[in-house]
Amino acid sequence: MATLAKPNLPRFDVEIFQNEYLADGAREVNAIVTVTSTGGGTSGGRPLGLADAGPQSGDANAAVVVLVDCSGSMDYPKTKINGAREATAAAIDALRDGTAFAVVAGTHEARDIYPGDGTLATATAATREQAKESLRRLTAAGGTAMGTWLAKADKLFLTRRDIAIRHAILLTDGNNEHESAEDLARTIERVTGHFTADCRGVGTDWRIDELRKISSALLGTTDIVAEPSGLAEDFRSMMTGAMGKQVADVALRIWTPANATVKFVKQVAPAVEDLSDRRAEAGPRAGDYPTGSWGDESRDYHVCVEVPAASVGNEMLAARISLVLPPQVGGGTPEVLSQGLVKAVWTDDLASSTRISPQVAHYTGQAELASSIQEGLEAHRSGDVDTATAKLGAAVRIAHATGNEGTFKLLQKVVDVVDPKEGTVRFRKDVSEADSMTLETRSTKTVRVKK
Repeated sequence: MATLAKPNLPRFDVEIFQNEYLADGAREVNAIVTVTSTGGGTSGGRPLGLADAGPQSGDANAAVVVLVDCSGSMDYPKTKINGAREATAAAIDALRDGTAFAVVAGTHEARDIYPGDGTLATATAATREQAKESLRRLTAAGGTAMGTWLAKADKLFLTRRDIAIRHAILLTDGNNEHESAEDLARTIERVTGHFTADCRGVGTDWRIDELRKISSALLGTTDIVAEPSGLAEDFRSMMTGAMGKQVADVALRIWTPANATVKFVKQVAPAVEDLSDRRAEAGPRAGDYPTGSWGDESRDYHVCVEVPAASVGNEMLAARISLVLPPQVGGGTPEVLSQGLVKAVWTDDLASSTRISPQVAHYTGQAELASSIQEGLEAHRSGDVDTATAKLGAAVRIAHATGNEGTFKLLQKVVDVVDPKEGTVRFRKDVSEADSMTLETRSTKTVRVKK
């Protein structure tokens, strides 16, 4: 592990967990990369990122756009639109002084209701009060076209190119019915890398896959708020998290030697997110994988590298992993924040070569847990009860074995657990749609390896 301190930057540490010993002829190297950022977020200092490529305008150091579904369905029941207003007010109250922000009403089109002139306001006591007053204009009427909401957010963020940390919060209660899936996909592709986004679905009439496509591409989260009364606390928590970010556009750079290739890169904690297809070439045999913005936090990544086969006694550097800021942030050259090494050593010692790293085994199980839940619920929806029972039984077994108590409790609302150790379960007859959607939405949340 190497940590390279940079002036005004949070401290980034990289730890590598792996079994570096391979059997004769083996080619696959697995490692868990733990990245920890300290000295940012609540520790003080101003956020760094694209803003450091030029002067800042005013005191703004982050930008947030709240996208509120105002389609007609938000009025049925009225608690949804009322809860959305209260939640947006709570988010506004959590804004740090100097933050650039806007509120957008989303229907089949997007209308910025505050400040309402196509720009971002700067958070002060006065503008926060004005923004909360404007929430009376959040009224429910019209359709749903989330691509227009994202495009509006992008346009607003582009009015403040000096700001590095850009975050959207998107709330909806329904399906994206007033634009095609292709149009939404094109918009997501166009805005990817411009800002991050957390998505929330209120009630049970929205589609998990739609919101997950948005949050996954924009390096955010998706969650369900089954009752409108829970929106305010959830929005307050999301905004507090956004205000804690301190450095933007951090990339996980992986260099591999000749004839070695990266098979996959996945974030595995705090949630499973496959980054493999987001690689951007970064020089000879190196690629960057986006990780988004950071505050005081720690995340784990599973990196799998295929190396050339070698015989007993050989050893090699399988990968060099670095945390970097892009050139436009680092003043023309990438800033290397921290580094770690992944090694491969071939041995004929069976005990060494067959030992699985506890970290690798744990997160392989967490990824299997997520897929078992999703596949099980999909099988249940299609009427295949046997497959659904087997898959959710496997999920119960993994959640129990790995200490994922949160997921285990969610599973218990969908299945009766007969034997958690063996994964013996029976589907409950009284499962609510909210419980089923909550389990599926939160299936990707993981727990870390027990120390």
